[in-house]
Amino acid sequence: MKQQDENREVTKALVKVSKALITVSVLFAVCIIVVIVTLIVPTGHLPGKDSQKINGRSDQPVTIPSTEASAGTTPRPIPADAWKAPNDNTIPAGKDGEMIKYGRELVAHTARYFGPQGSIAKITNGMNCQNCHLDAGSRLFGNNYASFIASYPKLSNRSGRVEQPEERIAECFERSLAGKVPNPSSKEIQAMLAYMKWIGKDVKKGQKLFGNATEKLAFMDQAADPAKGKEVFMMKCQSCHGANGEGLLNADKKTYANPPLWGKHSYNDGAGMYRLTNFAGFVKNNMPYGASYHSPQLTDEEAWNVGAFVNSQPRPHKDQQHDWKDLKKKPIDFPFGPYADQFSDKQHKYGPFKPIKDAQKQASIIKS
Repeated sequence: MKQQDENREVTKALVKVSKALITVSVLFAVCIIVVIVTLIVPTGHLPGKDSQKINGRSDQPVTIPSTEASAGTTPRPIPADAWKAPNDNTIPAGKDGEMIKYGRELVAHTARYFGPQGSIAKITNGMNCQNCHLDAGSRLFGNNYASFIASYPKLSNRSGRVEQPEERIAECFERSLAGKVPNPSSKEIQAMLAYMKWIGKDVKKGQKLFGNATEKLAFMDQAADPAKGKEVFMMKCQSCHGANGEGLLNADKKTYANPPLWGKHSYNDGAGMYRLTNFAGFVKNNMPYGASYHSPQLTDEEAWNVGAFVNSQPRPHKDQQHDWKDLKKKPIDFPFGPYADQFSDKQHKYGPFKPIKDAQKQASIIKS
């Protein structure tokens, strides 16, 4: 009897020890799972009623500090009131609608009509307006046409006179397309104007829009570095634009799938993209392929540097000696003298730009 009692006690003890070991094992497993989840899932993306996912996994992007967003590649929130291109179902029927659609076609596939083998005229380098005005000028911070029509007629600081919108289109043919100016009264230019009027139909003159044109990045404290930019280009750009910036032709050998970034078929040195503040903001929000304002793939510094590299490469020259008659209105990143200040051509091209901007402000204060 005594032996049986001892056996019962031993059995009870073993059961207690087994339960304790099981409990400890379960707790240990839970801890391991928590650690793994913490390492894999970024802070702020854990499930919960207040969580917000990115890249289509929930309704809204994660809100982060703007300083981190502007400098890096962290997803950035898009305000609810950001500009959006109108829906196609708002294109009117009839002749007006046909002109709008034809205008969009001309913007998207300019080279088919005006390129080296164009069906209407052979007067441009083979690029499309859409190469600089993405998605036919409808993309957020993609150099869009949101406020284009609403801003005209307006005084052009470059020419020194009041211009109409068709004159601005003509300048793009001369500069970005490194070509000749088509007849402003032609059906094609009028169709492009009709399309641009439609795409900005809800925008009023002087209205401030989030996402308009291109983003203006914060200035760097140092000059943009073409050598560092070459490294960015080789890693993230040459697969689409070619090792020599030559672009990629479509199968028809008439139009480009990806535009040339330098060389005789690229934009000339009078184009807006030759100004580094424009180029840096454009690539920050759109390059490489798949990047956007919400999901940038380049840091600000990479955007500045790759822009410096691209614009350090050879391209067609445009005589600009009659531009900017009022030197005080000359942009800080226009890389050809003379200037109203003492900064060099090189600094006006690559920066740092803040000292130039500060000098301009000081000069305006003294004058007033």
